[in-house]
Amino acid sequence: MSDEENPQPASSSPGTAAVGDHSSKSSRIERHRRAHGYTSARVSLKERLSHFTWSWFECTMSTGAIATLLGQQPYTFNGLVAVGKVFFVLDLALFVLFSALITARFLMHPSALKTSLHHPHEGHSHVSIYAFHELLLEALSYDIVTTYHGHHQSFFFGTFWVSLALILYEIQEYGVPATGPWLVRALEVLFWLYAACALLVVIFQYHVILDEEELPVRDCMPAWILPAYPFLVLGPLAAVLEYSQPQPAAMPILIGGLVFEGLGWSVAFIMYTVYFTRLINSKLPFESKRPGMFVAVGPAGYASTTLASRGMQAPIVIPPNYLGITSVPTGDLWKAFAVPAAMFVWLLGFWFFALATVSCLKGARAMHFTLNRWAFIFPNVGLTIGAISIANAIDSSGIKGLCSGLSVLLVAAWFIVAVFNIRGVWTREVLWPGVNEDIEDLEGWVMDGKERQD
Repeated sequence: MSDEENPQPASSSPGTAAVGDHSSKSSRIERHRRAHGYTSARVSLKERLSHFTWSWFECTMSTGAIATLLGQQPYTFNGLVAVGKVFFVLDLALFVLFSALITARFLMHPSALKTSLHHPHEGHSHVSIYAFHELLLEALSYDIVTTYHGHHQSFFFGTFWVSLALILYEIQEYGVPATGPWLVRALEVLFWLYAACALLVVIFQYHVILDEEELPVRDCMPAWILPAYPFLVLGPLAAVLEYSQPQPAAMPILIGGLVFEGLGWSVAFIMYTVYFTRLINSKLPFESKRPGMFVAVGPAGYASTTLASRGMQAPIVIPPNYLGITSVPTGDLWKAFAVPAAMFVWLLGFWFFALATVSCLKGARAMHFTLNRWAFIFPNVGLTIGAISIANAIDSSGIKGLCSGLSVLLVAAWFIVAVFNIRGVWTREVLWPGVNEDIEDLEGWVMDGKERQD
C-alpha cells in the first residue's frame, strides 16, 4: 500500500507536523473524491457545484432578515430605507442564484434531491465497500467525525422556505409603499399559498426524516427546528401584512398568523426539550458547529414579535364585539394579554442567546469556517425585532435605543460573515470535496461503481 493510502503519523517537530497535517488533509480529500467516482487531478467547477447544499440558504435567510430589520427601526435617518432596499435587492439576487445552483446540482445528480431531504446515515449503500472502508479509516485517523456527526443537512431544507417568507416580508416593507393596491391583493394570495406549502413541508419532511432515520438525542442541534421555522416567520409576516390589508382580509390573516405561529412555536418547544436533554447528557457541540446554537434563539424571538405586534394591531383589526364579548372591546383584551406574553417569551430567547454566545467565545480559537456562521445573524434578528415590537408597545425609548445599537452590530456581523464566506470558497473550506456541509452527502450523487472524468 502506498504512503498516501497508509499515511504515517506526523513528526513531533512543528515543521514536520504542518506538512503531515497538510498531507493528511489532502489524502482525506482524495479518498473522498474517489468514493464519489472522480479520478481527475483537477477539481472542476462542476465537481464543486456538486457540493452545493441547502445550507447555503442560511445566507439568504440572514440577508433577508437584515432587510426586514432595517425596515422596522424605531429611529430612522435619511437613507435608511435606501440601505434596506439594497439588502432587499441583494437578497433577491442571491436567492435566485442559489436556487439556480442547487437546481443545477439536482439536474446533474437527480438522486441527490431525495437524499437531501432525509439524513443519510444509511446512505453508504451506493458507495463501494472499498471506498466506505477508506472513508471510515480517514474518519478514525483524522477525526473528520467532528464534521460528520450532528450536521443533518436534510433539516436545512427549511432555510429555503424561510428565505422565501422573508422575501414576501421585504416586498411588504419596501414594495407596497411604492406600488398600487394590486400588490396588496397579491401578497394576500401569496400568504395563504405559502402557508399551504409550509404546512406540507413541515408534515412530510418530518415524516420522511422520522421514517428513514434514527437520530440519537446526543446529536440534536437547534437545526432540527428548521423544518418548522417557516411557521415561526409566518406570524411576523402576517403582522406586517395587516397594516395594508383591508379589514375583511386582515382579520383572517390575523387569525391565520396566530395559528401558524402557534404550530411553529409548539414544534420548537418540543425540540427545545430534546436539545436541552442533549446539552445535559452530552458535551457542547464541536467548536465549529457552535454558531448553530444560535438557531435556538429564533423561535422565542419571532414568537415574541408575533405576540407584541399582533397585540398592537388587535384593537384596529378585531371588531369590538368579536367572540360575543360586549363588556370590553375584544381587541383591547387581546392587546392586554399579548404584550405581556411577548415579554414572557422573549427572555427565553435571550437566555439561549447568552448560552450560545458564551459557548462560541469559549471555543472561538478552535473554530474554522462553516456555513453555520450565518446563524450569528438571522435568529438574533428575530430576537431584536421582538424587542423592537415590545418597545413600541410599551413606548420605551431606552429599549428602542438598545435595539438600534444591536441592529448596527448585526449589520456589521453580516459583512464579517459574508467576507469569511467568500474567503471560505476561495480557500476551499466550503464547496470542496470532503469538507464541511456535504461530508454526509455520500450517496446522493454517486453512480454505482462508475467513475467520472471531468
